[in-house]
Amino acid sequence: MEVRAAAPVRSLFAMLRPYRGRVIAAAFFHVLKDAPLWVIPVFTAMIIDTVVAGDDIPRLMILVAAASLVLLQNYPNHLIYVRLYSRVYRSVGADIRNALTERLQGLSIGYHSRRSASIIQTKMVRDVENIELLMQQVFPVVAVAGSILIGSIAVTAVQAPAFLLVYALTVPIAAGLVAGMRTRAARRNERFRAEVEQLSSTVSEMASLIPITRAHGLERTATERVSATAQRVKTAGMALDRLNGRFETTSWVAFNILSMLCLGFAGYAAMSGILPISPGQVVLLSTYFATLTTAVSQLVGLTPVLSKGLESMKSIAEIVEDPDIERNDGKRGVDSVSGTIRFEGVTYSFPDDDRVALDGLDLEIEPGETIAFVGPSGSGKSTTLNLVLGFIRPTTGRLLIDGADAETLDMRTVRRFMSVVPQESVLFEGSIRDNVTFGLVDVTDERVEAALRDAQAMEIVENLPDGWHTRVGPRGARLSGGQRQRLAIARALIRDPRILLLDEATSALDSTSEAQIQTALAVLRRGRTSLVVAHRLSTVRDADRIVVMERGRIVEIGTHGRLLADGGSYARLHAAQTR
Repeated sequence: MEVRAAAPVRSLFAMLRPYRGRVIAAAFFHVLKDAPLWVIPVFTAMIIDTVVAGDDIPRLMILVAAASLVLLQNYPNHLIYVRLYSRVYRSVGADIRNALTERLQGLSIGYHSRRSASIIQTKMVRDVENIELLMQQVFPVVAVAGSILIGSIAVTAVQAPAFLLVYALTVPIAAGLVAGMRTRAARRNERFRAEVEQLSSTVSEMASLIPITRAHGLERTATERVSATAQRVKTAGMALDRLNGRFETTSWVAFNILSMLCLGFAGYAAMSGILPISPGQVVLLSTYFATLTTAVSQLVGLTPVLSKGLESMKSIAEIVEDPDIERNDGKRGVDSVSGTIRFEGVTYSFPDDDRVALDGLDLEIEPGETIAFVGPSGSGKSTTLNLVLGFIRPTTGRLLIDGADAETLDMRTVRRFMSVVPQESVLFEGSIRDNVTFGLVDVTDERVEAALRDAQAMEIVENLPDGWHTRVGPRGARLSGGQRQRLAIARALIRDPRILLLDEATSALDSTSEAQIQTALAVLRRGRTSLVVAHRLSTVRDADRIVVMERGRIVEIGTHGRLLADGGSYARLHAAQTR
C-alpha cells in the first residue's frame, strides 16, 4: 500500500484502484436511484401546466403514474448501491489495517520502543474509521451533485437557457467557501489529532501505573494528569467545532439566499414576459436551483469530514513512510541453524546517544553451550541478546551465526530456529493451548502435553476445569506470574529451537516459582545453544561459561567456580548477593 503524507488525495485514489469496477457500478446505481431529484421537477412542471390548462385529466393521471414509477425504482437500486459501495469502503479500511499491521511487523524494535502502543492503536482504529467515513459520506454527495448538475443543466438548456448564468453563480461561491476553509481546517484537524493521540498515550500510562499510583496514594495526581490532557483535547475540539459551525451556517445562508433570488427572478420573468416561461417552468427552474444549491451546500459542508479524513491519511503515512524498518528483503534465508555464534569486535551505539552500549565485544559460542551474561544494569547484557536476535545491527564489527555474517542473512528465517523467554512473558487472550502453540499448525495433543510436562506446567492444566482449553484472559491476567512463565517455556519447548535466549526469566518470581522455573529451564537448555541474562547469580552456577560485563565490555569469562577463585568482579557480585 502506497500512502504519502504529501499527497493524501492521490493515495486515496490509489487505494480505490483495485475496486474501480465496483466503484463505477456503484456510481451508476447511485445516479439511477437519485434520478427523481432531477426528473421529478420535470413531471411537476408538466403536471402544473396541465392543471392550469384544466382540460386533460387522462394526461394528468399518466404523468402521476410515470412519476410514481420513477420514485419506486429508488428502492431496489438503492439496495444494490449500498451492497456494492459498502464492500468498497469496508474493503479499503481492511486493506489499510492489514497493510499497517504488516508494516508494523517490519519496523525495527527501536521504532516500537519510541512509539506509544496506544498511539499506534489510535491510528489503526480512529484514523481508519475517519477514512471510511470520508468515503462513505463524500461519494454519495458528489454523485448526487453531479447527477443533479448534469440533469438540471440539460433540461434548463432546452427550456430556459438564460438561467444557466444563474446556476453558474454557485461555482465561485462554493470555491470561495472551500478555499477559505481549507487551510484553517487542516491546521485545526492536525492539532486535534495530536491532542487525541497524546490523550491515548496518557490514558495507557495511567492504566499501566494504577498499582503504583494506588500504592503511593497518588490517585489525584494521576487523575489531574489525564484531566489536563483531556482539557487540551476539549479546547482543540471546540475550536474545530466553531470553525465548522461558521462554515456550515455561511454556506447554508448563502445558497438559500441564491435559491430565493432564483425563484424571484423566475417569477418576475414569467409575469413581465421578458422570458417565455410558463408557471410550471417557474416551479421547475426554482426547484432545480434549490436542489442544486442544496447538493452543492452539502458538498461544501463535507469539507470538515474531508479535512479530517485527509489528516488521518497523513497520520497513517507516518507509519508507512517511517524509514526505520528492519532490513531483511533480498538477503539470504537459512534452512537450518546449528547454533554457533561469534562476536568479532562488535561495537554498538544507540541512535542519538553518544554513549557506547557495547565496546569491542569478542566472544565465540559453540553449539549446545550455555553462556550466562551477568553484570550491573546498563552493562550491555540485553543489547547483546538483541544483536543475536537481529533486532539491532552492530555499529562496527561482525556478528556471525554458523559462520555467516548476520548482516547478509534474512534474520526472519534465522529466528524460526530461536526462542525467547523474557523476564515477563505476555500471553494473549485465548486458551492455554492456543498460547503454547502460537504460530504453529497441526500440532498434536501429545506434543503439547510433552511441552507442558517438560515446562513443569501440567499441574496448571490439571487444576483448571477446562484443562488447556481454559482461556487465560487479557495478557494472561487469570494466571500468576510463575504460571505465565512456565507456559512461556512450554511455548519455547514446543518449537524445539536451536538457539535459546533467556532474558532474566526468573528475576520477577518468588523462590518457590523460581525453583519450578529453573527445573523447566534445565530441560529447555538441554542440547541447545543458550544465552542467559541473569541478575541472580544463583541461577547461572551450572552455565558452561559466565561472561561478566561492565560498561559494554567483557571483564571476565569462566565457570562459576573459577570466577569465584579469581576473586574479581564476579566474586564481588556473588559476595554482595550472599551476605
